[in-house]
Amino acid sequence: MLQVNKIVIGCDHAATGLKAKVIEHLEELGVSVTDVGTYSSDSCNYPLYAHKLCERIQSGEFKLGILICGTGVGMSMAANKHKGIRAACCSDTFSARLTRVHNDANVLCFGERVVGFGLACDMVDEFINAEYEGGKHAKRVDMITAIEEGHFELLK
Repeated sequence: MLQVNKIVIGCDHAATGLKAKVIEHLEELGVSVTDVGTYSSDSCNYPLYAHKLCERIQSGEFKLGILICGTGVGMSMAANKHKGIRAACCSDTFSARLTRVHNDANVLCFGERVVGFGLACDMVDEFINAEYEGGKHAKRVDMITAIEEGHFELLK
Protein backbone atom coordinates (compact mmCIF):
# COMPACT_ATOMS: atom_id res chain seq x y z
CA MET A 1 0.00 0.00 0.00
CA LEU A 2 1.44 3.35 -1.05
CA GLN A 3 2.30 5.72 1.78
CA VAL A 4 2.40 8.69 -0.63
CA ASN A 5 0.38 9.65 -3.68
CA LYS A 6 2.69 12.40 -4.88
CA ILE A 7 6.43 12.94 -4.90
CA VAL A 8 8.97 15.49 -6.09
CA ILE A 9 12.03 14.40 -8.06
CA GLY A 10 15.18 16.08 -9.36
CA CYS A 11 18.51 15.23 -10.90
CA ASP A 12 21.63 16.66 -12.48
CA HIS A 13 23.00 16.10 -15.96
CA ALA A 14 24.43 12.68 -15.05
CA ALA A 15 21.03 11.19 -14.27
CA THR A 16 18.40 12.44 -16.70
CA GLY A 17 17.97 8.99 -18.25
CA LEU A 18 17.39 7.17 -14.98
CA LYS A 19 15.15 9.97 -13.69
CA ALA A 20 12.88 9.61 -16.73
CA LYS A 21 12.57 5.86 -16.14
CA VAL A 22 11.88 6.33 -12.41
CA ILE A 23 9.18 8.91 -13.21
CA GLU A 24 7.54 6.47 -15.62
CA HIS A 25 7.66 3.74 -12.96
CA LEU A 26 6.11 6.00 -10.32
CA GLU A 27 3.36 7.14 -12.65
CA GLU A 28 2.56 3.49 -13.46
CA LEU A 29 2.06 3.02 -9.70
CA GLY A 30 -0.38 5.93 -9.66
CA VAL A 31 1.99 8.39 -7.98
CA SER A 32 1.81 11.99 -9.16
CA VAL A 33 5.35 13.20 -9.91
CA THR A 34 6.63 16.78 -9.97
CA ASP A 35 9.98 17.11 -11.74
CA VAL A 36 12.15 20.08 -10.67
CA GLY A 37 14.83 19.40 -13.30
CA THR A 38 17.32 19.27 -14.81
CA TYR A 39 15.89 18.32 -18.16
CA SER A 40 19.00 17.87 -20.31
CA SER A 41 22.39 16.20 -20.21
CA ASP A 42 24.15 19.58 -20.45
CA SER A 43 26.52 20.05 -17.52
CA CYS A 44 24.83 21.72 -14.54
CA ASN A 45 25.30 22.21 -10.81
CA TYR A 46 23.51 19.57 -8.72
CA PRO A 47 23.10 21.77 -5.58
CA LEU A 48 20.59 23.91 -7.50
CA TYR A 49 18.30 20.95 -8.11
CA ALA A 50 18.72 19.65 -4.58
CA HIS A 51 17.69 23.11 -3.36
CA LYS A 52 14.63 23.27 -5.63
CA LEU A 53 13.47 19.89 -4.37
CA CYS A 54 14.13 20.63 -0.71
CA GLU A 55 12.17 23.88 -0.87
CA ARG A 56 9.11 21.92 -2.02
CA ILE A 57 9.42 19.54 0.93
CA GLN A 58 10.11 22.33 3.42
CA SER A 59 6.97 24.14 2.25
CA GLY A 60 4.89 21.09 3.14
CA GLU A 61 3.77 20.58 -0.45
CA PHE A 62 5.52 17.19 -0.55
CA LYS A 63 6.31 14.64 2.12
CA LEU A 64 8.99 12.77 0.15
CA GLY A 65 11.47 13.42 -2.64
CA ILE A 66 13.99 11.63 -4.82
CA LEU A 67 17.32 13.09 -5.99
CA ILE A 68 19.55 11.39 -8.54
CA CYS A 69 23.03 12.32 -9.70
CA GLY A 70 26.07 10.33 -10.78
CA THR A 71 26.63 8.70 -7.38
CA GLY A 72 23.86 10.15 -5.19
CA VAL A 73 26.46 11.45 -2.76
CA GLY A 74 26.62 15.06 -3.93
CA MET A 75 22.84 15.38 -3.97
CA SER A 76 22.56 13.94 -0.46
CA MET A 77 25.22 16.32 0.85
CA ALA A 78 23.51 19.35 -0.69
CA ALA A 79 20.04 18.26 0.44
CA ASN A 80 21.15 17.68 4.03
CA LYS A 81 22.20 21.32 4.32
CA HIS A 82 18.50 22.24 4.29
CA LYS A 83 16.62 22.47 7.58
CA GLY A 84 14.22 19.61 8.10
CA ILE A 85 15.66 17.49 5.32
CA ARG A 86 16.92 14.01 6.10
CA ALA A 87 18.38 12.76 2.83
CA ALA A 88 19.87 9.29 2.54
CA CYS A 89 22.14 8.10 -0.24
CA CYS A 90 21.28 4.43 -0.81
CA SER A 91 22.37 1.73 -3.20
CA ASP A 92 20.33 -1.20 -1.83
CA THR A 93 16.69 -1.86 -0.99
CA PHE A 94 17.30 -2.69 2.67
CA SER A 95 18.82 0.75 3.33
CA ALA A 96 16.14 2.50 1.28
CA ARG A 97 13.41 0.94 3.43
CA LEU A 98 15.15 1.25 6.78
CA THR A 99 16.09 4.90 6.29
CA ARG A 100 12.34 5.66 6.24
CA VAL A 101 11.46 3.23 9.03
CA HIS A 102 14.24 4.21 11.45
CA ASN A 103 15.49 7.65 10.35
CA ASP A 104 12.30 9.23 8.98
CA ALA A 105 14.27 10.15 5.86
CA ASN A 106 12.29 12.34 3.50
CA VAL A 107 14.65 12.32 0.50
CA LEU A 108 16.05 9.24 -1.21
CA CYS A 109 19.26 9.83 -3.16
CA PHE A 110 21.04 7.45 -5.50
CA GLY A 111 23.35 7.48 -8.47
CA GLU A 112 22.71 6.56 -12.08
CA ARG A 113 26.34 5.44 -12.31
CA VAL A 114 25.88 3.18 -9.26
CA VAL A 115 22.47 1.53 -9.62
CA GLY A 116 20.56 0.33 -12.64
CA PHE A 117 16.93 0.88 -13.49
CA GLY A 118 15.61 -2.28 -11.82
CA LEU A 119 17.38 -1.64 -8.53
CA ALA A 120 16.46 2.06 -8.60
CA CYS A 121 12.77 1.21 -8.94
CA ASP A 122 12.98 -1.43 -6.21
CA MET A 123 14.61 1.12 -3.88
CA VAL A 124 11.97 3.73 -4.72
CA ASP A 125 9.21 1.18 -4.01
CA GLU A 126 10.73 0.30 -0.63
CA PHE A 127 11.19 3.99 0.24
CA ILE A 128 7.68 5.15 -0.66
CA ASN A 129 5.96 2.13 0.90
CA ALA A 130 7.80 2.27 4.22
CA GLU A 131 6.42 4.10 7.20
CA TYR A 132 8.41 5.75 9.99
CA GLU A 133 8.14 3.67 13.18
CA GLY A 134 8.87 6.41 15.69
CA GLY A 135 9.16 4.85 19.13
CA LYS A 136 12.79 4.28 20.12
CA HIS A 137 13.86 5.87 16.82
CA ALA A 138 12.15 9.18 17.61
CA LYS A 139 14.77 10.16 20.19
CA ARG A 140 17.52 9.69 17.60
CA VAL A 141 15.68 11.67 14.93
CA ASP A 142 15.08 14.39 17.54
CA MET A 143 18.83 14.41 18.22
CA ILE A 144 19.51 14.95 14.52
CA THR A 145 17.12 17.90 14.63
CA ALA A 146 18.88 19.24 17.74
CA ILE A 147 22.21 19.18 15.87
CA GLU A 148 20.59 20.96 12.94
CA GLU A 149 19.30 23.68 15.27
CA GLY A 150 22.56 24.04 17.18
CA HIS A 151 21.22 22.60 20.43
CA PHE A 152 24.21 20.43 21.16
CA GLU A 153 23.38 20.39 24.86
CA LEU A 154 20.51 18.03 24.03
CA LEU A 155 22.94 15.35 22.82
CA LYS A 156 23.05 13.29 25.96
